[in-house]
Amino acid sequence: MARLFGTDGVRGLANRVITAELAVDLAAAAARVIALRGDYAGSRPVALLGRDPRASGEFISAAVTAGLASAGVDVWDVGVVPTPAVAHLTATLNVDLGVMISASHNPMEDNGIKFFDGNGHKLADAVEDEIAATMRQDWERPTGADVGRVSFEPYLVGSYIEHVTSTIDQSLQGLRVVVDCAHGAGSAVGPAALRAVGAQVIEIAAEPDGENINDGVGSTHPDVLRMAVRTHKADAGVALDGDADRCIAVDNAGNLVDGDQILGILALAFQASGRLTHDTLVATVMSNLGLLTAMRDAGIAVITTNVGDRYVLEEMVQSGYNVGGEQSGHVLLTDYSTTGDGILTALQLLDALVASGKTLEELAGRIPRLPQVMVNVPGVDKSRVGTDAELHRAVIHAEETLGRDGRVLLRPSGTEDLVRVMVEAREHSDAQAWADRLAEVVRDRLGS
Repeated sequence: MARLFGTDGVRGLANRVITAELAVDLAAAAARVIALRGDYAGSRPVALLGRDPRASGEFISAAVTAGLASAGVDVWDVGVVPTPAVAHLTATLNVDLGVMISASHNPMEDNGIKFFDGNGHKLADAVEDEIAATMRQDWERPTGADVGRVSFEPYLVGSYIEHVTSTIDQSLQGLRVVVDCAHGAGSAVGPAALRAVGAQVIEIAAEPDGENINDGVGSTHPDVLRMAVRTHKADAGVALDGDADRCIAVDNAGNLVDGDQILGILALAFQASGRLTHDTLVATVMSNLGLLTAMRDAGIAVITTNVGDRYVLEEMVQSGYNVGGEQSGHVLLTDYSTTGDGILTALQLLDALVASGKTLEELAGRIPRLPQVMVNVPGVDKSRVGTDAELHRAVIHAEETLGRDGRVLLRPSGTEDLVRVMVEAREHSDAQAWADRLAEVVRDRLGS
């Protein structure tokens, strides 16, 4: 049986995969596994609940609330807020469980449910599996005064804004920044945080209506931001995704600055100020070879993990590193946050920009990018990626042909039903040709 949880909670098509019935049962099971195990001495445990602005989030959050309260957990509903705000508030307000309703960068039709423990961390695989197993078990339901109560607490997000803005010491006065909010959960909070530290903010895609989230905007669609930066002659642009746990940037010349380059810029800034623990950056196997080369030249070690910010975070927590993340813009700064935080990342990037006295184009230029091509192959059996012998031979042949200046990575997506084929090469045409060729092998070998 396939796992219920993916790499970032439970996610799928809203009202088909993520149904109200699933949400009720999942929330009740999470309450029984996580929130109800302490000694509450007559008081009820508390869960903090947030969501992004998708239309389906309205009924799903209502169902999650019902499941939690039916299991005897009080619910503090903070409304539409970024995922990292839920993580931060869960950790700092002494609640027992955090729940975020979001499908992040996915299309509006999808939605998802992710949980945080009382320390604001995403759950370990074993805990998620226990929740899934608990959903199938009988249980004794509380009655009368033992059922949970529900309150709406939108003002709590203010303490999150205070926290992220406190992580930089200098004003961003005079810096003109375009912020693409993806019509998502950061539409109010993102611009507010940047204005609070003095930046001149031009906001775009900041009018969520429940249906326009990630629709041609945000961190996965940077062309709108690039045009806006050029039009407004801005010093930089930053783009969030639907739940604002990612950030990518655009420099003053309108060039994309991806997550790898942001990681490199921040690692160098932390190293220069003596804050980079063990002079080490944690990245993933998808990180560009250009980042690895730039870090090596700067005397910074790079540890790589499986794709998924949870795996980056596990390595960081286990070994004590404080800067890590993914090419997609999931940046983890564990001195300040327990999860990826697009708004925090934007603040730290702009702080490094001001401190350097350089342009963002100059800073990003220190982190070159080898041409990297990604081809997504849907409709195949992704579980067989690592076992098909002919596919393995095709990958080996590609790697031998590309040599030291190239790389191939095939991996099943953790959040979508497809296989990702990634190829790096010195020339874009070579990367594209090999990616297309290997994608065809994936279709032939793993297709139904």
